[in-house]
Amino acid sequence: MAGRIEARLAELGITLPTPAAPVANYVPFTSLAGGKLVVVSGQVPMREGVVAYTGKLGNTVSVEAGQQAAQLCLINVLAQLRVAASGDLDRVTRVARLGGFIACQPEFTQHAMVMNGASDLAVAVFGEAGRHARSTIGVPSLPMDAAVEVEGMFELD
Repeated sequence: MAGRIEARLAELGITLPTPAAPVANYVPFTSLAGGKLVVVSGQVPMREGVVAYTGKLGNTVSVEAGQQAAQLCLINVLAQLRVAASGDLDRVTRVARLGGFIACQPEFTQHAMVMNGASDLAVAVFGEAGRHARSTIGVPSLPMDAAVEVEGMFELD
């Protein structure tokens, strides 16, 4: 039977994908503090093996598309987190931190608005436990020309 978080994802119309394999020499997540803390590596807006949002904010990518990209990145973070939580997202007691990297033109300043795509989804999925600390920075480029990348830190029971 699906847990509370899986049911909430279904209500939101979200199906978590099979987690993507790392594209370089790193692991998709690490567990610390005896398994109570999980750090998920940065995830790009991959859908069915293809980066769904490419380019730069302030140039070829709109803020709205950037928000959708950030949301898709978080969906991919959650797919990795589910593996880290032994298949049970109900074990997540807090979204501790999200980090966002926004590929953008130097004059772009709406990084926070883009990252809200991920942050708003974290709260929609986990409720108050989804409220988190956050950093969002603009970068000149990301792997595979992704428009956004999101990483996360989570507390488990």
